[in-house]
Amino acid sequence: MVVENKQWSRLQLVDIEHRLVEVSGAGEQERLHPQEQVRRYVEYLADFNRFLGGHPGSLSGCVYMHNATSGNIAGLRHPDVADLSLYPAFAADEVATMRSFFAQRLTSAPGAQVADDFLTSVIAPSKQLLPLVAQEITASSQFTLLDEQQVAYEVVLRAVEHAKRSDAKEAVVITGGPGTGKSVIAVALLGELAKRGHTVCHATGSRSFTTTLQRVVGRRVRRVKDVFRYSNVFMNAERNGLDVLIVDEAHRIREVSTNRFNKAKNPDGTPQADELVRAARVPVFLIDEHQGVRPNEIGTVARIEEACARNGTSARRVNLDAQFRCGGSEVYVRWVEELLGLRPGGPRPWPGDDTFQLSLADSPALMEEELGNKIKGGYGARITAGFCWPWSNPRPDGTLVEDVVVGSWTRPWNSRADKELNGIPPSALWATEKAGFDQVGCIYTAQGFEYDYGGVILGGDLVWRTDHWEPRPAASRDRDLRNANNFNDLVRNTYKVLLTRSLLGCILYSVDEETRHMLAELGLPSLQAATHE
Repeated sequence: MVVENKQWSRLQLVDIEHRLVEVSGAGEQERLHPQEQVRRYVEYLADFNRFLGGHPGSLSGCVYMHNATSGNIAGLRHPDVADLSLYPAFAADEVATMRSFFAQRLTSAPGAQVADDFLTSVIAPSKQLLPLVAQEITASSQFTLLDEQQVAYEVVLRAVEHAKRSDAKEAVVITGGPGTGKSVIAVALLGELAKRGHTVCHATGSRSFTTTLQRVVGRRVRRVKDVFRYSNVFMNAERNGLDVLIVDEAHRIREVSTNRFNKAKNPDGTPQADELVRAARVPVFLIDEHQGVRPNEIGTVARIEEACARNGTSARRVNLDAQFRCGGSEVYVRWVEELLGLRPGGPRPWPGDDTFQLSLADSPALMEEELGNKIKGGYGARITAGFCWPWSNPRPDGTLVEDVVVGSWTRPWNSRADKELNGIPPSALWATEKAGFDQVGCIYTAQGFEYDYGGVILGGDLVWRTDHWEPRPAASRDRDLRNANNFNDLVRNTYKVLLTRSLLGCILYSVDEETRHMLAELGLPSLQAATHE
């Protein structure tokens, strides 16, 4: 029995669709409906505690609000949330009814053995959940692989079968730049492995990316969302408790894991990479080494392979760049890496590419106008910028402060809120919701996503001077980045990520005149001239 004790004395239902309540005396912050909270606890335990998953129907739950009266919580029992009646809420004057609820669901038989079995159970997706995962992913056409992508896909499937037959551990490290389809491969593998009955989870260090995958894959069956985890939740995972752990965006691996339940670093200092390797018989890492953009992001192929060696795990590497590119322009990606000094040979003139449109805008307004035209033509588009402006919280009325100011052109950053406000998508969904075009995205909401056309505003944190790039930490509004010893590397990686989100075309603008002049000398077409043509 799951029992959620609440001290709340008075509350009302304010959002039926999202199951949110407002608690008197707790400020204006909305909270999850307590009965919905209990339902999620019950479903999660049944889906990830293998002992409970093997005993369907053995779990139930309720809420006890010991400071409330039945009249003060009557608003919770709305007919449109009738499904929550399976997990009832009881007030202080309903103790007799709650006692009856307990008596109907708890047996008088001793429970010590059941408790031991529960506490020692393997924590992994249940046999009831895995078919749902496979079904939801198979039904989503956007996770269908191209023929060439089968290479990495088949390598992982063979590794899983080999590890099973030989009773051994084996890791796969898949490397590739933007557009090589790493995340598509990751989700396709998740679906196929779940279909075959392997216990498998997907992990990433990106909140925006994880939230979007949960929304896309779990849009019909909410429980499926729980197979998408964060990389910092495997601190106490059982060794080889999973058959496969797919770590996407592995360049975002941290030195050690922390989360809101464990604010301090791990007492034993176990590297996060070791935790991820230990958690599964076959850990799979998908990585682009030029996408680390935070001082504490240390994910590299070398670090992962070192973690594998420390844990007696052989590692096989698959290089997607050497095989295919499923979207975007390889010519453009190489040009960007040379431009930023991430690859020798640049900056060099733009050679042109029939599959990719690159231009230099005279102003952010022209950039926005051109991208708006692309949207009218049925394409997707976004504007991003270096983190060189303040990022304000939404106003009390839900509107956003226009923090990004370039001359007379002003726009807000993407919302910092966790939910939709006045039609403005939450930060985690900025890259995928249509209304996201009205805000400027930052690195933390753009990384991991792709769209047809993009505009990138280069801020004052990286400017061109005579014959070299000059990093300027003082211009950055990202405190951790600004104080990093390797700011020069991180700011270049940041712009590499922003500049390679686009599949069909990108428009550049720099707030610095000398930088704009250098870009123009590289032969980038003027957006103004292209517009008049």
